[in-house]
Amino acid sequence: MLVTNRRQAIWIFLAFAFAYFFSALIRAATATLSPTLTQEFQLGARDLGLLAGGYFLGFAAMQLPLGRWLDRHGPRTVILGFTAVAVGGCAMFALSTGFAALLLARVLCGVGLAAGLMAPMTGYRRWFTPATQMRANSWMLMTGSMGMVASTLPVQWLLPVYGWRPLFWGLAVLLLLAMVVIAWKTPDWQLSPVQSSPASRSGRYGDVLRHPYFRRLTPLGFFNYGSLLAVQTLWAVPWMMQVGGYTARQAATGLFGINLCMLTAFWLWGLLLPRLTRRGVEVERLIAWGVPASLSMLALLVVAGPSMGVHAAWLLALFCLCSSVLSLAQPAVGLAFAPELAGRALSAYNLVIFGGVFVVQWGIGLLVDALRALDWTGVQAYRGAFGVMLGCNLLSYVWFLWRKAPRATEIP
Repeated sequence: MLVTNRRQAIWIFLAFAFAYFFSALIRAATATLSPTLTQEFQLGARDLGLLAGGYFLGFAAMQLPLGRWLDRHGPRTVILGFTAVAVGGCAMFALSTGFAALLLARVLCGVGLAAGLMAPMTGYRRWFTPATQMRANSWMLMTGSMGMVASTLPVQWLLPVYGWRPLFWGLAVLLLLAMVVIAWKTPDWQLSPVQSSPASRSGRYGDVLRHPYFRRLTPLGFFNYGSLLAVQTLWAVPWMMQVGGYTARQAATGLFGINLCMLTAFWLWGLLLPRLTRRGVEVERLIAWGVPASLSMLALLVVAGPSMGVHAAWLLALFCLCSSVLSLAQPAVGLAFAPELAGRALSAYNLVIFGGVFVVQWGIGLLVDALRALDWTGVQAYRGAFGVMLGCNLLSYVWFLWRKAPRATEIP
């Protein structure tokens, strides 16, 4: 069903965007809360990395079944069921008294919010035209950036007044409100004849995973996009504090600026993509142009280290800003496959991305602790861990350039 009513399309977008705002806020809150949680629960770098990565572990674990359920049952039914789990995860996080309970709560939040972006993207693939899809997808990411902005200074301001536990009770209530809006404003899901066939019901992830186009983008999604989200949702704050010498308040302000830059970037992508698409500028070309700038900013960050001082936040912001081009790969994968495979294609690629976030997030923590055990200073350990991340990102880009492949829909 193609939605032609502009007012209905806006309501569909706003209903999903409202839920995704809080999804992104919960995902990124650990970065702002990291100094408080580290002090209260005596966490090391690897514990902090595992806690933040636990969200992405739960998130990634649900992607393959999620894709099949989205194609079969539709975005509204699936996201309502998943978000109910996230409500429980937020409540458990607020009640946690130890690291194990915190970690389990983060995993539950990741499971419950796993459909926050994939559900609307799957719906947009059916309901919107291709140009509108690209714009809506970019503006969903912009909404996510708004949530990440809200997770920085606003959370930092509220912490001394209410504490972090009441914040998560409030988020649980707001997620319940988001469920009401989605149930009210999103369309029913009707299966196409292809989706109703036994072959479609049995699942065809192999068609997606084996395709050369999907494989070409996989390392970029795992390492490069995974690094962007790992830095944005956790390691930007420890880097600013340990390497740049920031206070907790200054680091929260720096993260606020980083997320504001990302919000602006996704807003601009939403404006420009329909025009670029009409002019024949392909996503692959934009990625090929944008990733070298991202690699350059990350290399400069590692080389400059503490000499950047108070300017570390700006360099981190430039790294994230240049990396925003990687977000275009996700909707491109959805558009590359037929509508009846959209949920599975998007979820499979999301699994790649968030599996990468978990590995990079926890891996940086493990490397920092391991290098410190070898008598490296804190600054040297962080620079070494980020240097390894840079090397992985560079190799992924080389793979992308080498493995040229047409999109799935371009093959007869």
